[in-house]
Amino acid sequence: MGSVCAMMLCEKSLHVTMWGYDAEYLAVVESKRENVKFMPGHKLPDNLIFQADDSLAMKDAQLIVSAVPCQFVRSVFDRLKPHIPAGVPVVSVSKGIENTNILRATEILADVLGPDHKLATLSGPTIADELAVRKPATACSASANVELAKKVQETFNMPYFRVYYNDDIVGVELCGAIKNVIAIAAGIIDGIDAGDNAKAALVCRGLAEIERLGLALGAKEKTFSGLSGLGDLITTCVSPHGRNRSFGERIGKGATAKEALAATESVVEGAASCESVLELAKRVNVEMPITQAVHSVISGEKTVPEAIKDLMTRELKAE
Repeated sequence: MGSVCAMMLCEKSLHVTMWGYDAEYLAVVESKRENVKFMPGHKLPDNLIFQADDSLAMKDAQLIVSAVPCQFVRSVFDRLKPHIPAGVPVVSVSKGIENTNILRATEILADVLGPDHKLATLSGPTIADELAVRKPATACSASANVELAKKVQETFNMPYFRVYYNDDIVGVELCGAIKNVIAIAAGIIDGIDAGDNAKAALVCRGLAEIERLGLALGAKEKTFSGLSGLGDLITTCVSPHGRNRSFGERIGKGATAKEALAATESVVEGAASCESVLELAKRVNVEMPITQAVHSVISGEKTVPEAIKDLMTRELKAE
């Protein structure tokens, strides 16, 4: 997503610099003009600048886009903090919950950079490979600071990428994190060929438990039927390009969680965040049976048939 954000901003003739924690790999990307590991087949713009030096990469920045996987946000920004100019806002495109401190991406950034640092998130149904070839897409810019949300909206909005704004950063980030867990379950359904009825039920009931947790944590109800809620959930559960759905599909076809993770270079955020989501739910006494089932399969506590049986034989209740 960092690469595709850079591509879009370069297309708008903005001055864009890409930094990476691994200077050696960044040099490979620069020389090939291609993110060969994570977005192969898509040429990076000629006007994209590469900078491996921490002290120079953000020297004159007006906006910083963080595409760091959630579990690494803290360590990366601990490293970068001395070089981030005062007052420069950060917009996160990460989706997950930190395992150690049970924090969303912008909460981690606030913890590292200080509570007064301007922070936003950009989230929605945004498969990177589709954006890279300019297929139409939409997303939501969210921040407690509405002016910043609007600024991010204006910065990223393009003829093929329509951006809305939202002041519910809690709801938007929770949707982005938890939908990855539900997408693992969607992949498992595909892997065992359980059918479209099962997939539809999963999406509906998955959204219901995302909303239960979000409302308990202070999110706004309308967010869950929006782009970052239902929109992102649908894309992640059906797209063949989705890392989390593909991870689940490999498990459904018989791979262990370890084997399924080893099959991709990318971080599978749903697998990384699953336990943290359950910890959040426990803190506010919210039931999340699908998330619990996914965790039990990933951890090896239960087989896929056992987890499905548990879900299908739960106590009957009103919808």
